Amino acid sequence: MSKKEIRLNAFNMNCVNHINHGLWTHPRDRSQDYTDVGYWTQLAQLLERGKFDGLFLADIVGVYDIYQGSPDITLRESIQLPVNDPLLLVSAMAAATRHLGFGVTANLTYEAPFLFARRMSTLDHLSRGRVGWNIVTGYLDSAARAMGLTEQLEHDQRYDRADEFMEVVYKLWEGSWEDGAVVRDRANRMYADPARVHKIRHSGDYYQVEGIHLCEPSPQRTPVLYQAGSSGRGQAFGARHAECVFISSQTREAAGKLVQQVRAGAEREGRDPHAIKIFMGLTVVTAATEQLAQEKYREYARYASPEAGLAHFSAGTGIDFSQYDLDEPIRAAKTNSIESLVKTVTNPELNWTKRKLLQQMELGGRYATIVGSPTQVADQLEAWMADTGIDGFNLTRTVSPESFEDFIDLVIPVLQERGSYKRDYADGSLREKLFGGQATLPAQHVGASFRAGVTA
Repeated sequence: MSKKEIRLNAFNMNCVNHINHGLWTHPRDRSQDYTDVGYWTQLAQLLERGKFDGLFLADIVGVYDIYQGSPDITLRESIQLPVNDPLLLVSAMAAATRHLGFGVTANLTYEAPFLFARRMSTLDHLSRGRVGWNIVTGYLDSAARAMGLTEQLEHDQRYDRADEFMEVVYKLWEGSWEDGAVVRDRANRMYADPARVHKIRHSGDYYQVEGIHLCEPSPQRTPVLYQAGSSGRGQAFGARHAECVFISSQTREAAGKLVQQVRAGAEREGRDPHAIKIFMGLTVVTAATEQLAQEKYREYARYASPEAGLAHFSAGTGIDFSQYDLDEPIRAAKTNSIESLVKTVTNPELNWTKRKLLQQMELGGRYATIVGSPTQVADQLEAWMADTGIDGFNLTRTVSPESFEDFIDLVIPVLQERGSYKRDYADGSLREKLFGGQATLPAQHVGASFRAGVTA
């Protein structure tokens, strides 16, 4: 029986620090070059050499200002600030590569669906069908204030609005232009057949939209849909819409439970439970031998900032951990931030304290970490796959781009030799590479029901 092929995204952000905070101070780190397009095109080419499925770009709107009630440490340590727009990187990286996919994060709470649909269709055209969208609804009050609101919408209401946003963009991407609407007939002076292009009309609780989608159908029409919400409402949203789901867990047992929940949700929506690819966030530090890998980890840890990681986590939970003593249990709190994180860190059975959080963030972040030789890393990756049912990993960066270079040069060949990782890319769009089949949404997906001719 052949092994399940590991899927890999490089997990990154258009900023200096992303997940593992403080490592921008390492002398070999190049993340301060994030404003240079060459930094990104070289990274894309590196990842394509490693046959990565995609470069997944996170994003936030707003700043982290919960810890100590101030953005000061966020600015000093560059905790995802400054942060540039991820979408604007894609055209350049797509032109520098042939196969690498690009997952970009966009917060639909602050987007107009009509214009957003055009931007994503444009990127899908320019990348020849290699674009995915990570759907987020936001969790920062600072973002709401920056966008002219006094505070965020309530957690579940953000997802209610998101469901309606998805209905609008499905209508635009799938229903406005029929297949065959673009004829490009020079002799008869007809570029597009008016009879096959339709104005969409949407009147809902949050959006009123009437118009023709401004773009002709792109290779995928709807980009590959990513999502990471792990609250009950977030999981319900993902079960309906997501094609790829991102999870984060420190243990295989907990990850396995999340995988079961995701697949059960998809089944309740009438979808194949394995139609969703599940990626887990992971940090890897590797070198030629175990001893060298451990030495590299200790070297990295000298530059990392656990406190910056704690400030990032404060923003995610809405809890100011600076107010806690080192060994004081984290108390239950009602916030409007990431619900699943709040429930975890305030669970009295887990006995989280500030000291325990700081210890977990030795490399500046909270993701599960593997340290070892290429063989040891490969063993651990295969074990996570086998024990949890995940489909692959979102690989974070530590020292950039060194950590991706190490993984590609040392670990990828071991996985390929074992038959756990592809030796070359499949043809076609990002969706075809990930799932096989067609470039557009499968018939089971809710978005397909908005295609011209399927519904009125």
